[in-house]
Amino acid sequence: QVQLVESGGGLVQAGGSLRLSCAASGSILSMNAMGWYRQAPGKQRELVARIFGGGSMYYADSVKGRFTISRDNAKNTVYLQMNSLKPEDTALYYCNALPYGSYSMGYWGQGTQVTVSS
Repeated sequence: QVQLVESGGGLVQAGGSLRLSCAASGSILSMNAMGWYRQAPGKQRELVARIFGGGSMYYADSVKGRFTISRDNAKNTVYLQMNSLKPEDTALYYCNALPYGSYSMGYWGQGTQVTVSS
């Protein structure tokens, strides 16, 4: 069982920045992908960014150029640097780990709240 713990959420003004962290209980190298999802009230959970085992990355169109996903394998931690934040970025952000060969959505953290004020 993989445990994921997110941190770094909070309240920030539009145009500001936050860095989210996701600490995993095991090696993130054992995962096919690590990612960040978000869910706002009344909205579906959406994939924000993902980094694959080989290092390739995916970003949702809404965050391209503003968000950066990265990882520190030695610390078993994945980060999401969020710059130029907008009120529409307000959501509960979840860390996700997808094992190799998984037929499910993998493992999830508890979520960390990001609120961007106008």
